[in-house]
Amino acid sequence: GLPTRVFSLTERPGQNFDDGSFIITERELDVAVQGKGWLSVQDAEGNEAYTRAGNMQLSPEGLLQTASGLNVIGEDGPIQLPLPIAKMEIGNDGTISIRPQGAPANVMQEVARLKLVKPEFQDIEKGTDGLFRRKDGEVAELDATVQVLSGAVEGSNVNAVGEMTQMISLQRQFEVQVKMMKTAEEIDRQHNQIMRVV
Repeated sequence: GLPTRVFSLTERPGQNFDDGSFIITERELDVAVQGKGWLSVQDAEGNEAYTRAGNMQLSPEGLLQTASGLNVIGEDGPIQLPLPIAKMEIGNDGTISIRPQGAPANVMQEVARLKLVKPEFQDIEKGTDGLFRRKDGEVAELDATVQVLSGAVEGSNVNAVGEMTQMISLQRQFEVQVKMMKTAEEIDRQHNQIMRVV
């Protein structure tokens, strides 16, 4: 027969691929990925994974990292910038240019390029760490059509009102189901009493 208890199971978190609105920060280390692209990062095990969180930072060694400390990947692996840096710019195509400290104001040299990718949504899945990976375990190819907006980050794509409405609807459905089970239990109890009398 069927089990009498329901136990929770660990499942992968869901995902919503809708774009979020852009929040202008004017930080030179922030980028918002436009369209359906992704930034490439190294996960905790050193494997390639993907995120749209473009609020980056520089480590003391000059490694470009996410806010959570994961290395950002460029065309040739993790991006390490030569320090010290007076100014940094990230172009729409992910090209990173810097002006070394002490260099003339008009000197900007290209030092790296973000690895921007665009895998098909059905080919990727979200891990428990919040990062996306290809389902087949392969790495996505660099896609030159992906653009970023420098000095901005992508906000949440969650519609709070819609999610709250859905949660209330699910709660009401649950209450109806519980009421139906109680009614069925009461009918069963009354049926048993009638059978005892007979």
